[in-house]
Amino acid sequence: MKFSTEELIEGIRSGNKRLIAKAITLVESKKAEHRAQAEELLKQIMPFTGNSVRVGITGVPGAGKSTFIENFGRLVIANGKKVAVLAIDPSSSINKGSILGDKTRMEELAKEENAFIRPSPSSGFLGGVANTTFETMMICEAAGYDYILIETVGVGQSEVLVSDITDVFLFLKIIGGGDELQGIKRGIMEMVDVIFINKVDQDNLQKAKNTRLELKRALDFIPPKEQGWKIPVLLGSALYNEGLDEIYTQLYEFIDLKKKTGRFNEVRTQQAEKRFEYWVQEYILAMMKRSSSVEEAYVQHKKNASEMVSNPSTEAKIFVEKFLSKD
Repeated sequence: MKFSTEELIEGIRSGNKRLIAKAITLVESKKAEHRAQAEELLKQIMPFTGNSVRVGITGVPGAGKSTFIENFGRLVIANGKKVAVLAIDPSSSINKGSILGDKTRMEELAKEENAFIRPSPSSGFLGGVANTTFETMMICEAAGYDYILIETVGVGQSEVLVSDITDVFLFLKIIGGGDELQGIKRGIMEMVDVIFINKVDQDNLQKAKNTRLELKRALDFIPPKEQGWKIPVLLGSALYNEGLDEIYTQLYEFIDLKKKTGRFNEVRTQQAEKRFEYWVQEYILAMMKRSSSVEEAYVQHKKNASEMVSNPSTEAKIFVEKFLSKD
């Protein structure tokens, strides 16, 4: 059944989870007829967006992101807030399919009236998020969710891009992988706001404390992302709800600091500008490829690049200049 823009907006504003999900599906669609309605929908809900705390949560596979989000989400709800979870699943590079299993892994949170969980495929989009995660987040904000928790794909260096759409970036770490600093890229460390060493128990407590010390030393060599904020490195266990209260407090204090210094709105403005730049590139390429002659040239230059006739960046430059130069 197709819903009108007005029906979808009414459903979003009333908190109808079925219609919220329909609206997100519309925004994720690549069909031309859906894009037009999606743009109108996003335009009309704009006045109701921007009132949430946007939290990016990343970590290597096995760090316990889903367990953390489930129990942290329930803690947030216990504090009188509504929580939306946008769980990004890695897509197959072969058939673009995705398992989308996060909702089943957060079974208890899914039962909560004040929780909404939306698994979305990354569809090959880098940066740990899907290309419409920002727009999906706006729909959840318009629906009145106070906290938006974005669980990233968790595949490494590209995760830093999630910081471009969130207010606070939480990094989950586990111990026992050999060199505790191995694999922690400088890019992530420069973007992180809070670090949580997960799966800590009595058997590995001393190792966890050593890891915390190493991380703090590493952070001393990285310029602070926010003046006046010393990145906390916390220990705990998401499975047993240990350390989650402290994280909730730290997130509140971090957002409060950003608002007092004016950085909160400043950063959000910068993020909106980056989204604008991203979509300009997307629409330019889409419009250029509508022309058969441009499409033929695109295919030819792409073939030259794939066969290494010349450097891929050179082929891209030639193609763009051919159609966008003043001549």
